[in-house]
Amino acid sequence: MLACGPGSPSLQWAMTNPSELKPSRDIAVLLDVMRRLRAPDGCPWDREQTFATIAPYTIEEAYEVASVIADGELKALPGELGDLLFQVVFHAQMAQDAGLFDFGDVVEAVTAKMIRRHPHVFGSEAAKAHAAAQKDSWEKLKETERAKAGQTGLLDDVASALPALTRAEKLQRRASTVGFDWNNAELVINKITEEAREVAQAATQAEREEEIGDLLFVVANLARHLKVDPEAALRSANAKFTRRFRHIETSLAARGITPGAASLQDMESLWQDAKALEKKPSSPE
Repeated sequence: MLACGPGSPSLQWAMTNPSELKPSRDIAVLLDVMRRLRAPDGCPWDREQTFATIAPYTIEEAYEVASVIADGELKALPGELGDLLFQVVFHAQMAQDAGLFDFGDVVEAVTAKMIRRHPHVFGSEAAKAHAAAQKDSWEKLKETERAKAGQTGLLDDVASALPALTRAEKLQRRASTVGFDWNNAELVINKITEEAREVAQAATQAEREEEIGDLLFVVANLARHLKVDPEAALRSANAKFTRRFRHIETSLAARGITPGAASLQDMESLWQDAKALEKKPSSPE
């Protein structure tokens, strides 16, 4: 248990003087803020939340952290990491309210896991010289932990709530550890051609959905073989599309035309202009 538990002087002070709470670098103050929000006379919205209702916000905040990193907006990172940390604090407070566990248990669990999974740092095991060897050791330790937890299936602990492309890559990577994998990327490319053909041959909406799913799954497999993060690749493609379409909108606006009033031919021409501008080397300053 942390020193800022239910009976701590810090919490008693916060409950009796909520208006006196000030921003702080001390995690205990953040925990007090969360307790105050969930108190009987706290925030009605915060009080009615559950693990299920908060989970989507937790995922959203994690994506916002990834977004500012991808955009290079590192000055915004402390705020976004703070929002993500607050989600952890929120879940821990709801668990404490239900008598399940508290924030201290969360901290202890992750601390124990990190120490256990880094015997080359915290234990007697000799330090590994290569990151690849350390990753292999990490996976073996995770396998041992899964067995202790009664997870007998190789794929049991691949979280179902992960983004679909990320989960596909993780499922494939896990299966590859027992040799269930293509031998090289060329074979995967051949499979993509086969799956694309099956999409074209699909006769019903259900068949089309299934075949497109198979196609995306194989594309994620190709990304893994080429050591490309499929989520990062798709984010980059999304950003590129957004950037080029913005060029179309801006160019049309300069002519007093909206995209809805423009012809497909005009928009395609401007799309090609945007591509050319991106490939054009920047002039020296």
